[in-house]
Amino acid sequence: MPDLTSTEIAGRIEDLYGAPLGDLASHAQDQPPGMLSALLGMHDDLALAERSIAFHRDRLAQLVHPERQIGGHEVSHLLDCSRRLAEAVAVRDVQAKSASAVLQSLGHVPAPQPPSGSGPAVPAVPAPPVPAASAARSR
Repeated sequence: MPDLTSTEIAGRIEDLYGAPLGDLASHAQDQPPGMLSALLGMHDDLALAERSIAFHRDRLAQLVHPERQIGGHEVSHLLDCSRRLAEAVAVRDVQAKSASAVLQSLGHVPAPQPPSGSGPAVPAVPAPPVPAASAARSR
């Protein structure tokens, strides 16, 4: 499976949970950590890496513009920008691969089907609690 972009990951999360990403993020803040918060975290990291790639790619293009002189001072900026771009690409690739794998392993749980009878469905009644056995002898 090819690596997905943050937009594609967002769409897959929305499809899986049946709500817009913003609503899911608000909901996840009020819940204990779980799969939704993990997926949202992966999406955020992926989106940040993509923004970083775009920024450093543009900066690198500015630094190596044909009309610009590259001196000793610019070389250090060029190397730093290249390093940061490579790091952002590595982060993006790892996050995309991880999020894709998790999303591929998850699926919608089918809604329970009502019994195929003529009458209305009757909800199951839980069994009454069983009293705990006591180790002490009774009198």
